[in-house]
Amino acid sequence: MSLAASPAGVQRTRRSLDKALMQLRAERVATLQVNLGRICNQACRHCHVEASPSRTELMADAVVDACLSVLERHPQIATLDVTAGAPELHPRFREIVEHARHLGRSVLVRHNLTVQAEPGHGDLPDFFASRKAELVCSLPHYLAEATDRQRGPGVFAGSIRGLRALNAVGYGRGDGLPLTLVANPVGAFLPPHQEDLERDTREHLKRQHDVTFDRLIVITNMPIGRFADWLERTGQYDEYLDRLERAYNRQTLPNLMCRTLLSVGYDGRLFDCDFNQMLDLELAGRCPQTIEEFDMAALAERPIRVGEHCLGCTAGSGSSCGGALT
Repeated sequence: MSLAASPAGVQRTRRSLDKALMQLRAERVATLQVNLGRICNQACRHCHVEASPSRTELMADAVVDACLSVLERHPQIATLDVTAGAPELHPRFREIVEHARHLGRSVLVRHNLTVQAEPGHGDLPDFFASRKAELVCSLPHYLAEATDRQRGPGVFAGSIRGLRALNAVGYGRGDGLPLTLVANPVGAFLPPHQEDLERDTREHLKRQHDVTFDRLIVITNMPIGRFADWLERTGQYDEYLDRLERAYNRQTLPNLMCRTLLSVGYDGRLFDCDFNQMLDLELAGRCPQTIEEFDMAALAERPIRVGEHCLGCTAGSGSSCGGALT
């Protein structure tokens, strides 16, 4: 292995990636994941988007229109996955959700729960329910101390209020309104087994807060963005990458999200996944580079651009926007 300087000037060990990972290709585009920008009402320590209330990046109207046009022209894209810092803060968020549902697409919203408390957003639970959007909500841990340490003081209490409001309109109660919680480690280690953490979280939230949900997924903290900065400041970057590398699992490769997902940045550029987007790793080869240039034939079987951060998705049981892979 050779050494390469990181952007922060720290010497990192360069990993030799598995050949099968290096030769990874997409198999279709079934999900269009649209990142509406980096504005958020929170500023979480682990955020790979590096979102916060002070960010100003938002998807322009022309890019929004191009995304909706792609959905109209390609019915094989079954799911619109809406993300951002807090996607609900985009002025056209509700229009985007309604348009996709009108087209008969499934809509998945990555909802941080506390945005419900922002002015003008208190009716989000009713809006989501009336449009039958699937919600994926981040809750790093079922204990308040752990969640607040990662997301900020009072975030856990605000998240519980948000979950109760969603339960009140039918989410997480088996009424056809799916509510998924997302947990990630509060530190430089791999997540616990997904089934075990789901059981413990379900029991604790019901007993202590009378909150219910449909399922829980675990996501490995990716060594990019604020989490990578923290790893470097604390001298843990190489140790964490070593941990991911030792846990590499080739059985995760067939189910990696980049094989069926295409990520759209707020500026309209295309990426294999949201993580590559944050690293500015554009599509490889001669693929279309923007949503305006969308070409299904060229994108469906494209080569995937990989790097050592991909060890986060391929460690242990695997990690993706949909949780464990094996």
